Amino acid sequence: MATTTDDADAAPARAGLREWLGLIVLVLPTVVLGLDLTVLYMAVPHLGADLGASNTELLWITDVYGFMVAGLLITMGTLGDRIGRRRLLMIGAAAFGAASALAAWSVSPEMLIASRALLGVAGATLMPSTLSLLRSMFGDPKQRSLAIGVWLIAFSIGGITGPAIGGLLLERFWWGSVFLLALPVMALLLATAPLLLPEHRSPRPGRLDPASVALSLGAILPFVHGVKEIAKDGPGAGALLAVALGVAVGLLFARRQRTLADPLLDLRLFARRRFTAALLALMLSMPLMYSFTFYFTQHLQLIAGLSPGEAGLWFLPLGAATVVASLAAPLLARRFRPASVIAAGMAVAACAFAALSLLDAGSGLALLIVGGVLVVVGLNPLGALGTDMIVGSAPADEAGSASAISETGNELGAAGGIAVGGSVGTAIYSARIEEAMPAGVPSDAAASAGDSFAAAFAVAEELPATVGAELLAAGRDAFLAGMNAVTALSAVAAVAIALLVLATLRQVPPIGR
Repeated sequence: MATTTDDADAAPARAGLREWLGLIVLVLPTVVLGLDLTVLYMAVPHLGADLGASNTELLWITDVYGFMVAGLLITMGTLGDRIGRRRLLMIGAAAFGAASALAAWSVSPEMLIASRALLGVAGATLMPSTLSLLRSMFGDPKQRSLAIGVWLIAFSIGGITGPAIGGLLLERFWWGSVFLLALPVMALLLATAPLLLPEHRSPRPGRLDPASVALSLGAILPFVHGVKEIAKDGPGAGALLAVALGVAVGLLFARRQRTLADPLLDLRLFARRRFTAALLALMLSMPLMYSFTFYFTQHLQLIAGLSPGEAGLWFLPLGAATVVASLAAPLLARRFRPASVIAAGMAVAACAFAALSLLDAGSGLALLIVGGVLVVVGLNPLGALGTDMIVGSAPADEAGSASAISETGNELGAAGGIAVGGSVGTAIYSARIEEAMPAGVPSDAAASAGDSFAAAFAVAEELPATVGAELLAAGRDAFLAGMNAVTALSAVAAVAIALLVLATLRQVPPIGR
């Protein structure tokens, strides 16, 4: 494969109007991909009732999209390098639109599960294609860092506004409407991509190794499934076995890549210090963001008592903070070293997590919202600048692979964050509520209430009013104890990530110097 230095070529060409218009084209599907991760949350009760889906089927409807995206990112990123990134983007856009229509008009749980799986396959083609095309379009480091910041904003805004948009659609239309948002966006992409996006492929593409594709799926899918099960039910034997299987197959995958003339994943990328250090920092930061988002959502609905639509609207300040932080970070990194900008952001996040660890039942929404905004402001510089370092430090011919590795790392970090944060919080919740369980709660109801605060709400509705109120008070205190512990650990982790970045990336100069 072609190799280059870590630095950009001398006097790289600056992007013009066509490239900036092309960025708009790339932003559109990125927003949809973010939306598709969260917009379904509000629709689950409706589609469960309309399709008669069981709890297991509802879990598959929700999770299979993320499984397929995570499992195929590396394959699709490498495929884009070989057949052309614009071509793969357009194929994926057409497939995503078709699968969205199938999902919207599904008539059975099985059909919807299959449609969501196809959406995941198509989504895996779009994510690395959009990011790697930015590498091709924006050769100037300053422009590229700003473009990647805009790309990150688009994805984050999609995910953050998904619940609110889903709630608004469900107030007026049927549950399938949440999938139809993709159709006009993908149609516009297909119409404008040939005019505004360049084609780029590796000059020596090689062949795709089917065994490597199978091994990558065999590594990532069991691992993600296992950590999700740990998050929901604790570290059971089946979940731990799935994680161990994923790790074992991952080792086989890495071993095979070393023997191939045309590997699916070029492991030499990890020899680049900037690439590996930025990837590690991003992976470690994902658990902080995703565990916080989980508790933020739960707090709004279970502690503050907001409806799903009202809770979704409180995500909008976080979206505004994402825009500010993701645009400001590349601009600050032109004057200061990126490691300093990232570390300063992590310090802000650490302070916000520390403040959130003091939440109690009487805190109200002000501390939660302000703390959430500061968490987003603190974590997003690492997202914007770290992604730029990963993509920018890889050879241009391997930008698709580098983009896919970045996104895969994010997926694995997010899954790990949900598992670790969920397990810690659940363990503390269960221990606390068991100690404070009211005497009038039957044993079977007490066991159910001990699983989660949401379950305690359902149990309380069937109990006498006084006993139900006592159970909710105990559950509220137990939930907050778990949340406080997780946010306190997140504060410590944010400081550790800041130190890691300063130790490993301090030699990276300000952008453009």
